[in-house]
Amino acid sequence: MNRRVVITGIGVLAPGGVGTKAFWNLLVEGRTATRRISFFDASPFRSQVAAQVDFDAELQGLTPQQIRRMDRATQFAVVTAREAVADSGMEFAELDPPRTGVTVGSAVGATMGLDQEYRVVSDGGRRWLVDHEYAVPHLYGHLVPSSMAAEVAWAVGAEGPTTVVSTGCTSGLDAVGYARDLILEGSADVMVAGATDAPISPITVACFDAIKATTPRNDDPEHASRPFDNNRNGFVLGEGSAIFVLEDLEHARKRGAHLFAEIAGFASRCNAFHMTGLRPDGREMAEAIRVALHEAHMRPEDIDYINAHGSGTKQNDRHETAAFKRALGEHAYRTPVSSIKSMIGHSLGAIGSLEIAASALAIEHGVVPPTANLHEPDPECDLDYVPLIAREQRTDTVLSVGSGFGGFQSAMVLTRPERAQR
Repeated sequence: MNRRVVITGIGVLAPGGVGTKAFWNLLVEGRTATRRISFFDASPFRSQVAAQVDFDAELQGLTPQQIRRMDRATQFAVVTAREAVADSGMEFAELDPPRTGVTVGSAVGATMGLDQEYRVVSDGGRRWLVDHEYAVPHLYGHLVPSSMAAEVAWAVGAEGPTTVVSTGCTSGLDAVGYARDLILEGSADVMVAGATDAPISPITVACFDAIKATTPRNDDPEHASRPFDNNRNGFVLGEGSAIFVLEDLEHARKRGAHLFAEIAGFASRCNAFHMTGLRPDGREMAEAIRVALHEAHMRPEDIDYINAHGSGTKQNDRHETAAFKRALGEHAYRTPVSSIKSMIGHSLGAIGSLEIAASALAIEHGVVPPTANLHEPDPECDLDYVPLIAREQRTDTVLSVGSGFGGFQSAMVLTRPERAQR
């Protein structure tokens, strides 16, 4: 069976606004959602800034029982899945449940819930032997990341392949790529796929402080995230979720669905080199790009825009700049590149799916989001990084990439729906 996979529904919760429309408006306006952390007293930490989602679970339609049962990241996933399903216009009740699946990506699972509950059962860390009787009844669901995918499956009535993909900061790309593969191989007709993370907790902040990966620019949080800028000094932690409805192209055509983009190619590689370090030549990311382009039957010259990982660390920015040059050759110098992390921070496992959403919307609206806060480019990052202001241009094909601790490198090629209809 010669299948092709398209995105027909998008749901987003991101810093700066709730819903896909608010997310896109923030990006094209070049606004930043990075602020001082308000969830807890961050004053003891080196980095005290983050990009938080203004999220009210009750206003988003979750019941008190669901709120009690689910960690914040799981709540994000369920709310964005509902938005994606509504956006798709598909009647899920009419689908064959065993042919409908779910994949959810997450790097750190129920971090906030586990952090909060540990403080309770340990009496603020004073007790080495914790008292489990003080824990919430659903603590086991926080410990087992599969509960995220299960909650989404219950919400949409999916009884097909259901799993969590956790590959660090490439989880959002890899979860969608895996869902695409399940449709391509015929294991499912429809997949609800994406990623979620809500990691803004003391333990996460402390971990990134320890390796000095996050920015200490606490006096100017709005301008703290500076991918590709010569004055950058670390990334800004974020949170959020993006979930999509994916379906076989013929299935979407038959029901007259709106097509945001085709997922034409996907590949993932590992550098087998270092837990947090990256080789400067970008070889593994370049290989992932090459394979994704091959799957999509495209040449480097077909790429109109690159949605970069662009974390705002010198190591990563220079690594992926080298990868783009290695994979695309001279065309890399003619291709606009930007990082939305400059505006919404780095939400770890969720960011790859948020970047897929931005890529699909760039195709939909013919606008390339900017790289905010890019005033003085790093001389070693000498590509067109679309500084400060969004750029209107017809965009038929987008390359979105991700890089994660553990050496993971992923690349996805998304194309305009008209190409999928040929």
